[in-house]
Amino acid sequence: MRDRRLAYAIGIVALIGLGVAGYITYEHYSGGSPVCLASGGCEKVQSSHYSKLAGIPVSVLGLVGYFAIIVSLFIPGETGRFAGALIALIGFGFSAYLTYLELFNIHAICQWCVASAVLMTALAVLTVLRLLEAESRVSTIA
Repeated sequence: MRDRRLAYAIGIVALIGLGVAGYITYEHYSGGSPVCLASGGCEKVQSSHYSKLAGIPVSVLGLVGYFAIIVSLFIPGETGRFAGALIALIGFGFSAYLTYLELFNIHAICQWCVASAVLMTALAVLTVLRLLEAESRVSTIA
């Protein structure tokens, strides 16, 4: 039962992340600038050369990551739980790196990027909890 609740929570958080990354991606390709409470922070971050990795907008990588976490929920057993945790942990590490760049290289904060980093952090915690929960069930049965 706890596994199901964790899976639902992961799905909801990943869907919200998909929305955030989708919005940033839309603004990137439409040539617009994300609505931001801080004056110019989002625009400065989005127009920096750090906003792309190998020519791919970072927001597209976020879309792929959130989508992959959702897909992992449909993969049965330990494989799905492990894949979700691995993707979320990679996303967490990448989000931490991007936050570092915002603070110390770009000198601007994008609220959408911070929201995505918070969501990916939550996903890292939830997916690892789900993986560990399953591991503890297996060890108590054995």
